[in-house]
Amino acid sequence: MGFLLVALVFIIVFSISGFKIVNQAQVMIVERLGRYSRTLEPGLRFIIPVIETVRGVHWKKMLRTVSGESYPIFTVVQKIDLREAVFDFPRQNVITKDNVTISIDALLYYQIVDPKSAIYEIENLPEAIEKLTQTTLRNIIGEMDLDSTFTSRDTINEKLRIILDDATNKWGVKVNRVELKDITPPREIQNAMEKQMKAERDRRAAILEAEGLKKAAILNAEGVKESKINQAEGEKQAAILEAEGQAQARIRVAQGEAEAIRLVIDAIKNNGQPDKYLIAMKYLETLQDITSGEGNKIVYMPYEASGILSSVDGIKEMFKGTGK
Repeated sequence: MGFLLVALVFIIVFSISGFKIVNQAQVMIVERLGRYSRTLEPGLRFIIPVIETVRGVHWKKMLRTVSGESYPIFTVVQKIDLREAVFDFPRQNVITKDNVTISIDALLYYQIVDPKSAIYEIENLPEAIEKLTQTTLRNIIGEMDLDSTFTSRDTINEKLRIILDDATNKWGVKVNRVELKDITPPREIQNAMEKQMKAERDRRAAILEAEGLKKAAILNAEGVKESKINQAEGEKQAAILEAEGQAQARIRVAQGEAEAIRLVIDAIKNNGQPDKYLIAMKYLETLQDITSGEGNKIVYMPYEASGILSSVDGIKEMFKGTGK
């Protein structure tokens, strides 16, 4: 009875050891007598104890301390995670094309799409990806100068992703993204870059100030120009209006004189000698102008004074019989 009991317990333990629970997004690699047998999908699975075993996988993980320093941990795992994983590489030094040593901190996002290849095509997948990334990054940075490394992060990330994705394809891995977290040049280079940036900012400030002064001077000159143009236009319009006013005044005066002459002519037209009247009036106006000065002491008659007298006599004759 004791032997049967021991045998029964052994069979139960042996059977229970064959049951495996595989979590979601994980798989197990099963080997039968040392050869690949199958891949266990998520759920409750059963393997034949002793004959079938779950393949252990050597895995490297990077952990960070509170101070930010990273250190690796090597473990053996039985379950392969199919989710996208983040590999935080330790900071490494690379040399640029212009022989400047810079320190780069990078992140890699990858995902296992073929668990069998990830186990049998490479010994330690995370470490292999890390070494491949480091060498590829050195090659890419070695073809660029210092300034390009700061302004071409997206280009570096894309080149790394394409090269790593192509190289890890046979390992059953899909590289989704590569990100450069930080690029740190030497301290003396940082000081020189800060001075260069300060000089560039000062130069831009001086240019902006000069452009502002230039625009202000241009606007001021344009304002003076517009003011002078408006002033000249106003003077022009004033001169035109004044000339038009003088012309209108002269026209009015001439019209008044014409009307006066017409009235005189109408008044004397019955006499039939208006020309004598006009001649006599012009003589009298001329004499008035000659003798109108304050310093004139000599009054003289023109040479043909007899003509004036005859004209006056003619006026007298014209008004005879009018009662005036």
